[in-house]
Amino acid sequence: MVNHEFAYRSSGTYVNAPGRAAAPDLPFALAGLTFDGAVTNRPGARFGPQAIRLASQMLCDATHPHFDTAPHGYLCDAGDLLLPNTGIGAMREALMPQATDLFKHHHMLWLGGDHSVTLPLLRALNAVHGGPVAIVHFDAHCDTWTDHFGEPSGHGTWVYEALQEGLLLPQAAIQIGIRSSGTRDAREYVNTVGGRVFTARELRGLESPAQLAPVLDEIRARMAQAGNPPVYLTLDIDCLDPAFAPGTGTPEPGGMTSAQVLSIIEELADLNWCGMDCVEVAPPYDHAELTANAASTFVWTYLCGQIKRRMK
Repeated sequence: MVNHEFAYRSSGTYVNAPGRAAAPDLPFALAGLTFDGAVTNRPGARFGPQAIRLASQMLCDATHPHFDTAPHGYLCDAGDLLLPNTGIGAMREALMPQATDLFKHHHMLWLGGDHSVTLPLLRALNAVHGGPVAIVHFDAHCDTWTDHFGEPSGHGTWVYEALQEGLLLPQAAIQIGIRSSGTRDAREYVNTVGGRVFTARELRGLESPAQLAPVLDEIRARMAQAGNPPVYLTLDIDCLDPAFAPGTGTPEPGGMTSAQVLSIIEELADLNWCGMDCVEVAPPYDHAELTANAASTFVWTYLCGQIKRRMK
């Protein structure tokens, strides 16, 4: 099986968008990354792209109630990339050239997969943009560990690796929702290199745009101070409290609400976004498709915000 054709690869497309082969010139594209070979707790995120695509069917005509626009005529679905399902090094090697080609032609949205896929996506993005980018990172976990339970790399090391490789602008590195156990060195790493960590504790009780205004203002200020660089959004679904997203490999109580995440995505839609991923959706642990529906809605909201921005 050298072409990596596996049974769990997705069928159907996100919001019934045309396949990329039929509409290669549309400005936005979505692709699945069916890899979960780097998880540390519960596997299953390889099934995430299929579940998110299926949940997107509930969006019906997909006209967003805040942005008053829909993806039709703007988005194509490139399917799931051909990747090996074991071996993080082999996955990243296979992903890089495919991601680079897609980034050259489209504003990309990626469906994971575990969070180890984000490092090669950032490498590809840097190759296309010619330098480091800003990042907004929703997560329960800081992902700044220097090793992966004794292994050099995994889904909990990618932020550290990306900063060490110069893929990110440190002062424009934003983490939102962090709350898991971890040593201070790991938890505070982004702060110590000049970025900003908004912990879940800081965000408790802040849900509406007005309540979140100090958070939004600081993010905007940091992007402006960095010269409004391209900004990448990476959204680990475990940023949400398990009440909103039980279907993930490493659930952490005390997390964000769906409304908090939506408020932030909606309010920051006018930043200089260059792409996004949504990762760590693990359908085997989901209940009533809560997690897949949340992920599908976050991706749709980001997409419609960028379409609206493009239309201005």
